[in-house]
Amino acid sequence: MAFDTNVFVNCPFDEAYYPLLRPLLFTIIYARLQPRIALEAADAGEARLEKIIGLIRESKFGIHDLSRCKASVAGEFYRMNMPFELGVDFGCRKFGHGHLRQKKMLILETEPHRYKAALSDLASADIEAHGDEPYRVISVVRNWLRTTGVQNPPGPAKISGAFTDFMAENFDALTEQGFSPADIKALPIAELTAYMRNWVEGNA
Repeated sequence: MAFDTNVFVNCPFDEAYYPLLRPLLFTIIYARLQPRIALEAADAGEARLEKIIGLIRESKFGIHDLSRCKASVAGEFYRMNMPFELGVDFGCRKFGHGHLRQKKMLILETEPHRYKAALSDLASADIEAHGDEPYRVISVVRNWLRTTGVQNPPGPAKISGAFTDFMAENFDALTEQGFSPADIKALPIAELTAYMRNWVEGNA
């Protein structure tokens, strides 16, 4: 896969985040780029960290969502994977050579400036807040891709409408194939992105 079109996605993988992950992945694909995510392939024989490092090295773009770094209930541990992977990506750009110096990163949060309480080293970085709203995710990611040199991605409203159409049509198609609503909701990421790519190629 080409470095210039790969987008490393560093985000939570829990069910509560899926309403944001789906439009995020669709926006990347609609812009004719390739999302790379740790869930794209399952291999128990491959160390997770090595897989992540490989994905980061292979990707010009990195999207890092820190919105779930805060514990949601008393006694719950906050999640350190996302800021850790952001650090790996930053280090890859800072200390890498050649094309790795061209890497671009987008950092997402739910609320503006909230990250400063836990990660003050990012105080001077540009952070985009999505408010846990799917349309805002589409808008922020689309606009960032445009500023990083992606040529003429469609507007957020068009991408959002296409995403809605895809979700409806994909649901109907999979239902006819014998998938239950729960099956569709739990589709493996690699399968979901494949359906997205096929739909975009035929409809965009």
